[in-house]
Amino acid sequence: MTFDPEQLGQSGPELAAALRELRRRSGLSGDRIARRMNASQSKVSRIENGKVRPSMVDVEQYLKAVDAPAPIIAEITALARIASTEWQDARGLRRKGLDKKQLELAGLEQSSNEFRFFLLSMITGLLSTPEYIRASLAHIPGDHSKAIARKLERQDILYNRAKRFTFILTEQAVRNPLVGGQAMAVQLDRLASLTHLPNVRLGIIPLTTRVPGNPLNTFTIYDQRIATAELSAGVMVFRDARDVQTYADEFAGYDSCALFGEPARNQLSEWAADFRS
Repeated sequence: MTFDPEQLGQSGPELAAALRELRRRSGLSGDRIARRMNASQSKVSRIENGKVRPSMVDVEQYLKAVDAPAPIIAEITALARIASTEWQDARGLRRKGLDKKQLELAGLEQSSNEFRFFLLSMITGLLSTPEYIRASLAHIPGDHSKAIARKLERQDILYNRAKRFTFILTEQAVRNPLVGGQAMAVQLDRLASLTHLPNVRLGIIPLTTRVPGNPLNTFTIYDQRIATAELSAGVMVFRDARDVQTYADEFAGYDSCALFGEPARNQLSEWAADFRS
């Protein structure tokens, strides 16, 4: 099954209609499907009416319940994967205004309690100084004053002790000279100061550290329900539990080899001194 990136996340109604049609053809009632899925009849109804986004496991159980043939299973499974994955292209985000994306992220942060950030090439806005944030947007034409203000407002979430944050930054991300030497030193001082927050774990992976696998993207995990991966052309949003777990497993590998606490502060202090000199 082929598709354009813009189709991602847009096929929910099509998936619901396809599942309803499968049940109609099977001659089974919604209650019978629910019993075969070991689920409630109301859940099956919500899935069929597009009121909830079914997980890949839900879809597989539904297909098994209606005894769907192999070609149909392949088609519906592909459709379900498209429905649970969203593509946000960078051009579209810029057209709508980068401040709108900041409002979306703020909403996601308010509705989540545990955050895991893997930062491959630069420092995220939640950890950045105003000067670093301005520099991170300098390559994009236009007035970004609203987006900068929204990024800075979002930083308040770090001081909410009901939220738990783990940030893992590679040496490349920390030492990427987005601003001048003195400003970079101040930025690294800020990272070091944030390690003292009781709900924030901030880890550093020096370049000489052997890491599991081969890091390819910056990514973020919100609780255990959503993972986002940043690409040059945009952002992929994954909601299927198995996709999220894949990123959680990758994150755990980086967590196991990062420097935290005093060793991280010592490393940041050394790099800050390099920038000051």
